[in-house]
Amino acid sequence: MEGKNTAIVLAAGQGKRMNSKVQKQFLELGGKPLLYYSLKCFQDSGLIRDIILVTGAESISFCKKEIVEKYGFTKVTKVVSGGKERYDSVYQGLLSCQDTEYVLIHDGARPFVTEEIIQRGVQGAEKTGACVIGMPSKDTVKIADIQGYVAETPDRSTVWTIQTPQIFEYRLIREAHEKIRCRDMSAITDDAMVVEQETGVKIALVEGSYKNIKITTPEDLDIAEIFLKALEKMADI
Repeated sequence: MEGKNTAIVLAAGQGKRMNSKVQKQFLELGGKPLLYYSLKCFQDSGLIRDIILVTGAESISFCKKEIVEKYGFTKVTKVVSGGKERYDSVYQGLLSCQDTEYVLIHDGARPFVTEEIIQRGVQGAEKTGACVIGMPSKDTVKIADIQGYVAETPDRSTVWTIQTPQIFEYRLIREAHEKIRCRDMSAITDDAMVVEQETGVKIALVEGSYKNIKITTPEDLDIAEIFLKALEKMADI
């Protein structure tokens, strides 16, 4: 599994649903910026050679000084400006990769990625070249029609909620992104969709963790504080 693996960490979102003047990836969790935790995991992972941090143009200087330098994230080799949409930011990260075998594309607002998740994800990607992290849905899911009525109830045993990182062979995801950019991308919500639409490659599903949540609303930050305290308590035992 060891190789030339690059983590692309996305931290360019505005986080409007947080109702905060501070971008969500810079909000404090346990006295540190939210972004710190995912960067720390990739920094400590023996499977990751380098990290590319994608953020807003106005935040590049702050990220370099107050996060990368302050916390000694030596694997962060580039801090680059993202784009208007998530897929634009991913593409900028892909363009910044050098001599990379696999890329792990991760939301900086998911602080609870672990080494075990990284290991399972890389192993999954080695099967076909593409792997997504997720968890089986705990809830029954309804598919709605355009008028707001229930149209379908899929079998819950086949439904997964998808997380990050999503792991791809670099050549595969780079080519898929370049092909799809000439068409309408408004419906693209994750990188697996790009590979699904542009290649015939099967994408492996690998379990992440129910704790691997994305911080999107103030309630999520409250839950994250509980998770962090539990992890710190376990570390003290």
